[in-house]
Amino acid sequence: MPVRGLVVRLAGVAPAVFPLVLMAALLHATWNTLLKGSEDPLASATRAVSSSAVLMTPLVVVAWLVAGHPGLPPAGWVLCLVSGALEVVYFVFLSTAYRRGELSVVYPIARGTAPAVAVILGLVVLGEHVRPGELAGVLCLLLGMWAIRRPVGAGRALAPALATGVAIALYSAVDRVGVRLGPPWLYLWGLWLVASAGLVPISIWRERRHPLAQPSWPRAVVIGVLMTVAFFMVLIAYRIAPLVVVAPLRESAIVLVAAWGIWRLREREGTVLKLSGAAAIVAGATLVAIG
Repeated sequence: MPVRGLVVRLAGVAPAVFPLVLMAALLHATWNTLLKGSEDPLASATRAVSSSAVLMTPLVVVAWLVAGHPGLPPAGWVLCLVSGALEVVYFVFLSTAYRRGELSVVYPIARGTAPAVAVILGLVVLGEHVRPGELAGVLCLLLGMWAIRRPVGAGRALAPALATGVAIALYSAVDRVGVRLGPPWLYLWGLWLVASAGLVPISIWRERRHPLAQPSWPRAVVIGVLMTVAFFMVLIAYRIAPLVVVAPLRESAIVLVAAWGIWRLREREGTVLKLSGAAAIVAGATLVAIG
């Protein structure tokens, strides 16, 4: 890499990605906590995604006019469709896992599985390359995540939690390619429309009632705004950094979940291992940031 290119990368990309993805991780942990606390996670997710798609529409129209009528190529819309369908699968498995298990078990398993699969997809399928320091950071992140919460004691929540992680990795790989084909806000709006169109009939079929006719709309709107902002931040990160770097770094919210479980929920079993895993995640995030 030319010296100038290296300087630009170190001075621009890494510092920009690091706080962006960490803020997205914080927002992600927050909306997952709200979703888990809802009476019906699938119906809440359906309302959240649907309300986000509706609220985004006028903003997208204004942005489209101001930006000079940008668009996505046919391949971009196809990837929107694929990603939106994978989001539907993700929310179905996530809601099932939350109905069967606790947040402090489901969240780390799902989010810890995703980067492991995403790193493989990034290296093998997308042909991405990382520097030795970044690779060391990714390995620290993965080891730390699995140390914090290994897939034990999950019971019936284990299978859907693992499936959630695989779905995350798959749509992340799709988004890494799709978001580079056009404006991130247009891409996100497109896949949100697809996801809401898929979630509504599934929620009706599973719950035998229309999710959009149920109460708790204020909570759903808050969840939707948080998940939309977090997702938008991640999409921007995908435009300037490889999947193998962004995917593990965004899962650093597992540290927050582990700390909440230890200090607030008094889940003291394996405290030393959990804290060691948290330290590994911090070290890994630092290595990824400085490369």
